[in-house]
Amino acid sequence: MGNVMATYERSSVVDDKLNVPLEDAELLAEVELTTNLIIAASESDAVLSQEQVDQLLGLADAESPAIPNQQRRD
Repeated sequence: MGNVMATYERSSVVDDKLNVPLEDAELLAEVELTTNLIIAASESDAVLSQEQVDQLLGLADAESPAIPNQQRRD
């Protein structure tokens, strides 16, 4: 019976190491930003301005390099 308990205790330690969340918060945030851009672009009659894109990405007040201007594809 002692060997069975020792084996159980060792296997539960292994299980704990493998018990990790299967969610990537950074990936989910990136998907949300991309989704917001897709929705905004699909609802817009015109090409989104740089300011609109920056605002959707939460960069409206940040001093960061600008995203290259969009090119209309016809």
